[in-house]
Amino acid sequence: MRASWSRRRILATVVGGAVVVLVGLLAYAVIWYEAQVHAGPAGAQTVVEVTPGSTMRQVESSLVQQKVASSSLALRIYFFLHGSPTVSSGGYALRRNESFAAIRSSLAAGPNVLVVPAGFTVAETAARVGQFPGHDASAFEALVASRNVISRYEQPGAPSLDGLLAPGQYILTPGESDATLLAQMVTRFDTEAAAVGLDQGAAALGITPYEAITVASIVQKEGVYPQNLAKVARVVYNRLAAGMPLQMDSTVLFSEGRDGGKVTAADLARNTPYNTYLHKGLTPTPICFPSVASLQAALHPAPGNWLYFVLVARDGTEAFSDTLAGQLANEQLAKSRGLG
Repeated sequence: MRASWSRRRILATVVGGAVVVLVGLLAYAVIWYEAQVHAGPAGAQTVVEVTPGSTMRQVESSLVQQKVASSSLALRIYFFLHGSPTVSSGGYALRRNESFAAIRSSLAAGPNVLVVPAGFTVAETAARVGQFPGHDASAFEALVASRNVISRYEQPGAPSLDGLLAPGQYILTPGESDATLLAQMVTRFDTEAAAVGLDQGAAALGITPYEAITVASIVQKEGVYPQNLAKVARVVYNRLAAGMPLQMDSTVLFSEGRDGGKVTAADLARNTPYNTYLHKGLTPTPICFPSVASLQAALHPAPGNWLYFVLVARDGTEAFSDTLAGQLANEQLAKSRGLG
């Protein structure tokens, strides 16, 4: 009897201890989960990019990597309990250490970060603006055409703001107007241009600031990669000084509203002010928004006598030459590498 009673007491003690441990673990898990859910205070702003086709697991992983949330497991549980938001591709401006409720609300509201790459035009930017709720591509282009927002660097009578809006990321706040957004883009460009000494640099080259921006826009399209920019700028200035046509495909494509692609004989025969095969000198306006690096290259071209260049490597490297014979040799090299 006593042995049986003792065994029951031991069993009860073990079971009781296990229950206490389980209750303790459950309490700890609840406390841990609640701490993740109601994290705070929110920290610095960061942008989380959601690429097309991303799964919710990938979105959760990006949120943790960007330190918006500290646990993908806790976030997954929260979305299971409160409903997983439908997440569209694009950029989301969030804050590190956000509460899960704020994260869910922001994701459900859709992307709120406009990304304008260097090399974009007003038309391309308008199309991207129009993808956001409350904004319209046609309305944005009409606003630009109205000239109610101007840049201190534009030339009198310039038909558009091409070249005069700063590339980069813009956070669209709820209810923000196109006019406010456009003003931000112009102000940022004016600030960046002033920071690189546009006025002084252009004067030193004997050109206007607007002409320097036009050169920078051509450099952006033709050079693309940092290692090419200053040399392409030098080719532009050398050709202008020699009275040669610039013969840049990018200017022809701009007149057709195209970004890249093959330039045909028919394209080269089109008589537009942007056809630098038919007309000498710079184009009437910039052909895209240049990066700060392209602006700097236009103001500080590399020393050299180059008149020609061609892409010769898949990493974007271009080869430069002083003579047509050198250019033809470089073109042959490009073809041998499958780049012709």
